[in-house]
Amino acid sequence: MTATLITGIAELTTNDEELGTLPDAALVLRGARVEWVGPAAHAPDADDRIDVEGRAVLPGWVDSHTHLVFAGDRSAEFAARLAGRPYDAGGIAVTVEATRSAPDYVLVATLRRLVREAVNQGTTYLETKTGYGLTVADEARSARLASGLVDEVTFLGAHVVPPGWNADDYVDLVCGEMLDAVAPYARWADVFCERGAFDAELSRDVLTAAAKAGLGLRVHGNQLGPGPGVRLAVEHGAASVDHCTYLTESDVDALAASDTVATLLPACDLSTRQPLPDARALLDAGATVALASNCNPGSSYTTSMAFCVATAVLQMGMTVEEAVRAATWGGARALRRESGEGAVGVLRPGARADVHVLDAPSAAHLAYRPGVPLTHAVWRAGRRAR
Repeated sequence: MTATLITGIAELTTNDEELGTLPDAALVLRGARVEWVGPAAHAPDADDRIDVEGRAVLPGWVDSHTHLVFAGDRSAEFAARLAGRPYDAGGIAVTVEATRSAPDYVLVATLRRLVREAVNQGTTYLETKTGYGLTVADEARSARLASGLVDEVTFLGAHVVPPGWNADDYVDLVCGEMLDAVAPYARWADVFCERGAFDAELSRDVLTAAAKAGLGLRVHGNQLGPGPGVRLAVEHGAASVDHCTYLTESDVDALAASDTVATLLPACDLSTRQPLPDARALLDAGATVALASNCNPGSSYTTSMAFCVATAVLQMGMTVEEAVRAATWGGARALRRESGEGAVGVLRPGARADVHVLDAPSAAHLAYRPGVPLTHAVWRAGRRAR
């Protein structure tokens, strides 16, 4: 395997406690791994050399919450929200109908397009969920198609109760035949614990069945109002609870005392005209925070992690360093991929060679120049992707 030296780095964010943020730095990539990190003056020889000419370098974005397997368009719903209609979970049924009707090649084409769009903006590690099929066959199809194109697949059969079902019977299907069909393609299971979706008791049933099947746990919680989502996530040892828009002091304390990551989805809150989460309260309490795009056709149709970072800095009280860490290491932690050989969200020897070069001298420009496309180059698992 050839080695590639990336030098001329004005500011290198490593997310490694020992290495920290390095000025005038360099990296060596060999195959899919980072081989060396340090001052440019001490860089070893390599087969290839790329000078990024005073640009900043970060780990690639880790987007730990997306819904990329879908068909159809919900721009009319978006326009209605702008006209004052409140957001609820009901619009999901529109996407379910379109997704069920779409042939595989349509779903794959959309998935490929969105993955490519994300990678071109510096995202190098992607999770996505099922949840727009809601039948055994359609959920299994969504998981199978996603498993070939993204890094992590989450089973979200418990997204909403489809028309014609009562909640108890549908959860029995989710926890039985549907889970069995999807589990070979998925690493995680999720439940939308929210009014209009699944209550605490039914959410607990889903989490218990998924854990018994060997899947890791995630929870959609506390999006539309205070509720039991955070409590359930912590109680079941979920890797993350996502949205966290409405948190009580006890929710914040529970997250701070647990290993459950609070994944914030600011693009979704802006699109649905919800308040933005209190990131400052979470961070000050000692909770682990991630930022993710929640890319989906109804409530957050964006793949831009840079937009999420800028929003977190400009409107949520996070520093640039905190927001960048949340969108890289935090997302990796939410997927339990931040440590060990092949770790993501970090740049240190042995980590996956996911590199994001900004067309700017420092990460501060992500918030200093909001909305400006700043991705200059991307390596994903050691391969030049842009």
